[in-house]
Amino acid sequence: VAMTLDKHKLDGIPQITVKTLPSREFELLLLTAGYGKMGTAPAQGNRMKVWWSHSTFRRIEAIYSPDGIVAIIAYHV
Repeated sequence: VAMTLDKHKLDGIPQITVKTLPSREFELLLLTAGYGKMGTAPAQGNRMKVWWSHSTFRRIEAIYSPDGIVAIIAYHV
């Protein structure tokens, strides 16, 4: 099963209905909802992993393309 942005509901954000988003657009959704970037790490397949925290919502783990330009998947951890 290909995991994409439209497969998960993120707290405080309208349901994303597309499979991927430009990372700027995706991050604007998170920042507008009050999330803050916590940190990054390498992910499987040369991709980039980014963690987002929020004062009340669950933490989000997002996976980006290797160049960081496209957000591919995001889910709560």
